[in-house]
Amino acid sequence: MENRSFQIINGKVIIRIKDRVCDTSEELLASRLFYTILRRVVRELSKKNSRLLKIFASTHISEQDMRLLIKMLQFLAKLPVEHAVKLVDGSAQFARDKDLLGEFIEYLYNYWRNLTRLVICDSEGNRFDRRPYRTFNQTVEQLTHLVRGTYREIQENISGDHPRIYRQVPAGGGIATIALSRQLALPEHIQDKVGHIPVIRQVLLYPPLIFTPPMNKRSGMFERVYQNPAENVDFRREDWLCYPAMVGPQLILVYFSLRFFEHGFTLSNLFELADDKALEKTPDAIYFFGIPENQFPEIGKSQTIFFDDEEHKLLIGAVPEKDEFSYFGYLKKMVLTLHNIRMMKQGRLPFHGALVHLLIRGQRGYTVLLIGDTGAGKSETLEALRLIGSDDLEDVIIIADDMGSLDIAEDGKLRGFGTEIGAFVRLDDLNPGYAFGQIDRTIIMSPNEVNARVVLPVTNYRTVMQGYPVDMVLYANNYESVDDKTPAIEPFSDMETAFATFRAGEVMSKGTTTSQGKVGTYFANVFGPAQYVEEHDSLARKYFKQLFSSNTYVGQMRTQLGIPGFEMSGPEQSARALLALLKAGLPG
Repeated sequence: MENRSFQIINGKVIIRIKDRVCDTSEELLASRLFYTILRRVVRELSKKNSRLLKIFASTHISEQDMRLLIKMLQFLAKLPVEHAVKLVDGSAQFARDKDLLGEFIEYLYNYWRNLTRLVICDSEGNRFDRRPYRTFNQTVEQLTHLVRGTYREIQENISGDHPRIYRQVPAGGGIATIALSRQLALPEHIQDKVGHIPVIRQVLLYPPLIFTPPMNKRSGMFERVYQNPAENVDFRREDWLCYPAMVGPQLILVYFSLRFFEHGFTLSNLFELADDKALEKTPDAIYFFGIPENQFPEIGKSQTIFFDDEEHKLLIGAVPEKDEFSYFGYLKKMVLTLHNIRMMKQGRLPFHGALVHLLIRGQRGYTVLLIGDTGAGKSETLEALRLIGSDDLEDVIIIADDMGSLDIAEDGKLRGFGTEIGAFVRLDDLNPGYAFGQIDRTIIMSPNEVNARVVLPVTNYRTVMQGYPVDMVLYANNYESVDDKTPAIEPFSDMETAFATFRAGEVMSKGTTTSQGKVGTYFANVFGPAQYVEEHDSLARKYFKQLFSSNTYVGQMRTQLGIPGFEMSGPEQSARALLALLKAGLPG
């Protein structure tokens, strides 16, 4: 892989390809990347005082010794070990114990596979994006087959035997992308900063992908500041990529540091990648995820900040490149915060909730909006509904899994729109059968932690943007028990009671953020409304008046998700109540 660059950062490797990858095992083993990986493995084994290093004649392993091993491996990729040692002077030391040599190769191979591997097909001057399938085949797929094939040939030539079971594990890139520099419709002062950063045009994933970032919880809220956080930042081309996300109707450019690339590419399971036509419009917002700590401005009380550039009608968010922010929640929620603020400026009411269209067999479809904070039981109730309603539901169409917006149509009916094509949900709160049934499309984060998460596609952009008339709005209450006097679902009798309940935004924390116990958040939404309370209050009152004047069902659903022991049965009970209510038929 000479004349191609690579970086290794904290258990991650980034490979940049200009034209082609290695064609042969010999070329692969002679690459700088392979030598770097071998050197890291030897260093790691030396710290452990591992017996695997006894393949070397001396305990002091020099660069010359590693070069000799590489030469030996180049022959082992073609010939049995007994022939290879005769062709490489001094290589007999490696074959003294063939089993030990085989174990060393296995360790080396697993070390490589345990790295999070990104391949960037740099499209500058080549326009790989015009032939993405061919590009991915000729680069990523070829690299996968070459690495795996080289490993197998070497192991077979060491052991003198063929495996009887072959496992086609990913061995090349886990993620690949075609990216190119392009002119975007940005204000001049922003274009000068980021115009050289490659923009992602295609993404290739090999799911399931499993990431274990340093953090698995988000803390606090995003703070409005009054200065552009990127004003004095030097954006180096080799350190950044741009994911142009379609978030509802908005184009939000997400520039992410390659130190956080696993989070940046997880966006492909959550937000539609903007097409060329969408990139012709002026973006609604920009987010810089991972500004170098030494360049991050001290302009706010916190380090999760956004600037409302009213002059250019552009929102700019920023988070520093620190381990404490290496959590996908900081990426997703800032993007949605920027979306929500833009929606308010355009007269739409943003919501933090799940919006679904339920097709009841033999009846018309109903569009239901569940509003509530993180961990309130919105997604869990819908999954329970999907499972228990198989005989009554023709389909469950997800419009918004977490955030969306409402608009008032000409007929006075509220219409709901989504933002995401995917879901970012707690693994523990999903039915195991559903989670494993979708594993071939899933990105899994922190699987051994309390707040283990999955990110998986759940809908498509056309559905997100269609605009469904809303029939029912429910507040997701996860902290009250259900009994004979307290039903799982009940309507509000008047607008003021409903408005006060939604405005208080109470929820029993599920440990998905650093909050504990029962907490209240303005409209269960710290992602925009809480930063613009006056503007949001005015909008919310207008929309709640419209809900009640149009006779839309407005109530609350008790999911009991925050009550110990009801994590599964609570959402199931609320799902049954919802299904029964819809089968009985709503007015209108």
